[in-house]
Amino acid sequence: MGKGDKKSRKGKITKGTYGNRRPHKSKKAAATTETQKSESK
Repeated sequence: MGKGDKKSRKGKITKGTYGNRRPHKSKKAAATTETQKSESK
């Protein structure tokens, strides 16, 4: 379970890949926080 392990988070970061262990940040979550900030002003 280290840098060379494809199934671990460290391995995903080293390889530069994504998956269940290292998902991409969702666009929906980022969009909702931006709209909440603009509405609160």
